[in-house]
Amino acid sequence: MTPRKEILWRVKLVYLLLLAFGLIIFFRIVFLYFFFDDEKIKAAQEIVTKMDIIEPVRGDICAYDGKVLATSVPYYEVGIDLNCDGISDKIFNSKKDSLAHSLSQLFPEKSKEDFINELNKYRDNGSRYYRISRSVSYDVLKKMQDFPILRRGQFGGGFLYFEYHKREMPFGDLCRRTIGYISSENNRGFVGLEQAFDNELYGVEGRTVKRRIAGGMYMPVKDGNQIEPRDGFELFSTIDIAIQDVAETALERRLKYHEADHGSVVVMEVKTGKVRAIANLKRTESGNYIEAYNYAVGELTDPGSTFKLASVMVALEDGLASPNDMVDTEDGTTKYYNHIMRDSHKGGYGVITLQRAFEVSSNVGISKIIDNHYRNKQEHFVDRLYQMNLNQPTGVVIAGEPNPSIRYPGDPKWSGLSLPQMSIGYEVQLTPLQILCFYNAVANDGKMMRPIFAESLKYRGETIKIFEPEIINASICSLQTIVMAKRMLEGVVEVGTATNLKNDNYKIAGKTGTALVNYGRDTEKEYQASFAGYFPADNPKYSCIVVINKPDKTTGYYANAVSGPVFKEISDKIYATDPEFYQSNCEETIAHLPVAKKANRKDLDKVYKCLNINTNSNSIRDCDWVEPLTGETDVKYKIRGYSDKSSIPDVRGMGLKDAIMLLESFGLRVKVKGRGKVIRQEPMQGEPVFQGNYVTIIMG
Repeated sequence: MTPRKEILWRVKLVYLLLLAFGLIIFFRIVFLYFFFDDEKIKAAQEIVTKMDIIEPVRGDICAYDGKVLATSVPYYEVGIDLNCDGISDKIFNSKKDSLAHSLSQLFPEKSKEDFINELNKYRDNGSRYYRISRSVSYDVLKKMQDFPILRRGQFGGGFLYFEYHKREMPFGDLCRRTIGYISSENNRGFVGLEQAFDNELYGVEGRTVKRRIAGGMYMPVKDGNQIEPRDGFELFSTIDIAIQDVAETALERRLKYHEADHGSVVVMEVKTGKVRAIANLKRTESGNYIEAYNYAVGELTDPGSTFKLASVMVALEDGLASPNDMVDTEDGTTKYYNHIMRDSHKGGYGVITLQRAFEVSSNVGISKIIDNHYRNKQEHFVDRLYQMNLNQPTGVVIAGEPNPSIRYPGDPKWSGLSLPQMSIGYEVQLTPLQILCFYNAVANDGKMMRPIFAESLKYRGETIKIFEPEIINASICSLQTIVMAKRMLEGVVEVGTATNLKNDNYKIAGKTGTALVNYGRDTEKEYQASFAGYFPADNPKYSCIVVINKPDKTTGYYANAVSGPVFKEISDKIYATDPEFYQSNCEETIAHLPVAKKANRKDLDKVYKCLNINTNSNSIRDCDWVEPLTGETDVKYKIRGYSDKSSIPDVRGMGLKDAIMLLESFGLRVKVKGRGKVIRQEPMQGEPVFQGNYVTIIMG
């Protein structure tokens, strides 16, 4: 073969080989395009690259003033690729001793020798990842970045770290159950505010492409396909840390003293329904108390005597009863069918007014009033309760609120005992928050507000949403009924079952409730002690309920001694620290002359003349009894005429001498309780005068 033919033959051979190779590629492409399974193509691609989620940073939950209650803190898993290209044998052998020393100083649970052995082991067996720690803080990470070998970075020193976030609560367990929890698996909330506002707090996930590298690890690929995440919003709750701390501390102290099973406290703003504090504590086997369940939101129980307010308001609203109506409590017992109802006060109270029956929490008195008026119209009684929203949940954002249980006549469990039992808070079940919502409506002149836990949502300082107060019922009853109900609630503290809550600085209004939690069962009696009310009574700002379940009977179980002190400790500290109360008191002191009692005009004239204070006495010389209205520099008398001798005069606000003088001038006899000025009278003003009858005046 000539050289020329040999060259041509070789060229043809190369040409044929190239053609064959090209045809193979062509047919392979056609096969993959038309015949190959898409799932296999996708799986093959994923071996090299994958789309990964970039998790957003979960938003903080804050108190109303911005104090952080729950936040996501970055932590890092740290490790070394001991066989990366940047770590030569020379570098490793010269630096491993100093690296092991640095690691042992930062992680003292292992010695320097332990670290040297592990570094050698992972280097020798070709491992591409030696995990140093699963969880270190950012400060520790920064220190590690200066260690020998590691300071060379990812590619030069094999230093690898992966960021994740832990949810932490700067105030520890304070309000923990209400703030809530998140799942460690997916960073999503499943309890409390974390769950209620999960979507807002979580944010929006991002996306990034990662490429597989040696050792089976994936590293981000910086290309245009990356989608940055949007971090979660900040939730500003209604919680006031100062009030929350007071509430939890007071509740825990009382629970420990009475060795009670569990208890709850809720403090709410009257006008807005904003929950400023909510505490729920459960006794553990060791005798400590923890937040294990949100009893205030989720526990249905028979409320007992705190429900008497609703029963009495039904009768007042229908005009079938008034606070001055008389009721015979007999010897402290009465019988309904084969059931004997008892008062806690043995021997009974005899014949007393409805007002007094409420103040002393007489089961006999309240049940007889309701049974007498509604025995033949039980549906109407329950309908009235429904009209006051007592059969409806409050609709709070926190999950777990059950529907109240208030039976209706015709229910399979309804019996002849149901009406009298319901009137004193049995055969009905409500949560503490539902009871408080009702009491808050009374304090708010009949306007029922939904309890709310959120003030606003913010994102990087910008307000995204403001949560406005929500009205459940604009008027649960008439204002006249509210006025009478408020007076009865004030009487409970002034002269009733909760006199231990009375103080000289501000007035509390509320109702005690001591209920059997195992009512009707043949077991040892267990009690629930509660107190629901509001303060200051003359201009309510806060409402509050305290419920303590199963106190040890040896330390007492009546509500005034068990839950009442918790209420008083909370209200005392709020009143002492809320500048609004002192601001108003200060302005009143500066802007007005000292307030005087209603009195005889001539007596007042003598006092004001000695003080060189001007009055309008000359223009009303024909009037003997007046009420002084103090201004900045002078006093104006408001006429109080008592010419109508057929009805009992109003002596509230008078001193003892003037009150007795006036009442006796009407032919009435006087009984006196307490000291100070007259705050209440029985019978009330406007009732018919019967010569020689007694009028009891309560001083305070």
